[in-house]
Amino acid sequence: MTGFSPTASSPHAAARARARMIDRHLRARGIRDARVLDAMARVPRELFVPDHLAGEAYADAPLPIGHGQTISQPYIVALTAEAARLSPGDRVLDVGTGSGYAAAVYAAMGAEVWSVELVPELAGRAREALPRAGFAHVTVVTADGSLGLPARAPFDAILAAAAGAEIPPPWLAQLADGGRIVLPVERHAGWQRLLRVTRRGEREEREDLGAVRFVPLRGAHGRR
Repeated sequence: MTGFSPTASSPHAAARARARMIDRHLRARGIRDARVLDAMARVPRELFVPDHLAGEAYADAPLPIGHGQTISQPYIVALTAEAARLSPGDRVLDVGTGSGYAAAVYAAMGAEVWSVELVPELAGRAREALPRAGFAHVTVVTADGSLGLPARAPFDAILAAAAGAEIPPPWLAQLADGGRIVLPVERHAGWQRLLRVTRRGEREEREDLGAVRFVPLRGAHGRR
């Protein structure tokens, strides 16, 4: 149970629910970056879920947001943010805006965020939710995120909320030296692994961060 319901919603009730989420689902599962925890304590997740699911906003589970997409579970958002090693002022490309929640978390960490969403209806909803949550400075673009956003490159981090068969080549081309890509990559029999790819000049360092489950990356460089 989350201890939060739409009928009892208030800033205080939501804050208590977020605190429980952070203790039970983030710290207890190994999230240690204080800036990630602080950001997630400040982002009102209830504003990014459908109204009828507001009572589940702080459960550690993905929730449907329509068009076959979900808002990722809080632990996965925190894991991605921690893996990205974000610093204030970093230029971040968030691929797969969905609800806009992850983009809000990255912005709360001080990043300059461009978020790309393929589905116009979801992009529109995120553009409404982000200012309500206090993140009007996040830019949401309706486009094919698998192509990156070359007009705004280079990026210090490219973070994806959907799984591809491999790292899209445009992302590598748009990544700054020292930049990080965090992407779930599909392996055999539908298994996915979360990868962190760090650019070191002409080299790429790849790290496997463990098993995950995401919706498929769509677009020109998405899953066929």
